[in-house]
Amino acid sequence: MTLTETLDPVQTPEARKGYWAGVAGRLARDPVSMLCLAVVAVLILAAVFAPWLGLADPYKGSMIARLKPIGTPGHILGTDEQGRDMLARLIHGGRLTLFIGLMPVVFAFFIGSTLGVVAGYVGGRLNTLIMRVVDVFFAFPSVLLAIAISGALGAGIVNSLVSLTIVFVPPITRVAEAVTSGVRSLDYIDAARATGASALTVIRVHVIGNVLSPIFVYATSLTSVCMILAAGLSFLGIGVRPPEPEWGLMLNTLRSAIYVDPWLSALPGVMIFVTSLCLNLLSDGVRSAMNVRD
Repeated sequence: MTLTETLDPVQTPEARKGYWAGVAGRLARDPVSMLCLAVVAVLILAAVFAPWLGLADPYKGSMIARLKPIGTPGHILGTDEQGRDMLARLIHGGRLTLFIGLMPVVFAFFIGSTLGVVAGYVGGRLNTLIMRVVDVFFAFPSVLLAIAISGALGAGIVNSLVSLTIVFVPPITRVAEAVTSGVRSLDYIDAARATGASALTVIRVHVIGNVLSPIFVYATSLTSVCMILAAGLSFLGIGVRPPEPEWGLMLNTLRSAIYVDPWLSALPGVMIFVTSLCLNLLSDGVRSAMNVRD
């Protein structure tokens, strides 16, 4: 056993494997989390394999078939205001909604974790510089900041990804900086420095492995918020552009038909609600499973 393994037994492959196996076991014993995981998995699989499910063309409309009710033969979930099949548009819309709702959190996780770990470990003026810039963005409510950035950049998928990533980098950076500052003064970090390890080596080998879990858990809790914000941007007309199928945009275009067929108009909102609820409950289950003390 090397000196590093002796000083930091948490980082050994056996311990790490045992920890993650325990997390998976605790998560598997949570029925609510497993149900939410199954729902999210079905939605993701349906969105990924949508072109091969034999659905109707989500872009092809018919003025004769406008606003057909739910249960219409050939249109199980009816048709929208332009006669397009709702089932096809909901499944194809899940591709954009989930992509724009999840990818900004992934990007913000890597960017925010890097900034927070560097600021927390180095400290001093670099910490002050990074955290004060982060505080400027963190001072604005996430909804208003996302609307302001998207409005400045313009509508579009790429601009939505950029604006939402900017929104979620500050909170993840603050969490990463806080947990790194707490780890920096521990004995095994001082012992690693005493062996002559460089700052990059200490961060890569000792710090990241011990701060990644709380940062990851916090990032998973932002996925439902990000998806709702993405749908909200499209609803306001500064997100995905027509005629792309996206749940927030579909909710906007169908609001004029709410007095004709309220159940049909509510379908995109139901999809947003169910998906965000499942993501939120799943993130709570992951946080509980990763909390070894409980």
